[in-house]
Amino acid sequence: MKQWMIAGALTGVLALAGTVQAQKPAAQGDRAPKQQPTTAAAPDVTDAAMALGTVRIPRAVKADGKPLAAGTYQVRLTADEAKPDATGTSQKLERWVEFVQKGDVKGREVVSIVPQTEQKLVQKDAPPAAGGSKVQMLKGGDYLRVWINKGGNYYLIHLPV
Repeated sequence: MKQWMIAGALTGVLALAGTVQAQKPAAQGDRAPKQQPTTAAAPDVTDAAMALGTVRIPRAVKADGKPLAAGTYQVRLTADEAKPDATGTSQKLERWVEFVQKGDVKGREVVSIVPQTEQKLVQKDAPPAAGGSKVQMLKGGDYLRVWINKGGNYYLIHLPV
């Protein structure tokens, strides 16, 4: 009997503490959303395909889940937006690119477009020269990154090995 009384009293105290806690206003930083960086408008892209440059893929990779052989490709930005949109991204900053060889599309993959105004937020390595590109194996060897600098914007493509 005594144990039941102690258990009942303890339950009452905990319930009372919960209601007092719920009535207390949250601290200043507890519930307020964090300030996010402003996102620049997407670069102007017409409905026509836009050539981004030529890259040499040094080894076989996958593009959109399909094999893409090693070789030299022209990379062409399409007007197709990547769907579904990733949470928190801006419109038209996730697009599709095509890897073209001898006039034939050999593969396509999603490209992340980093506008010039946001480059300092994501840039760690030395970027490719204006109008140039870099192809790098990322740490761990799981992805090959194609990094294109065109018109002041960065175009990042990550291809699984």
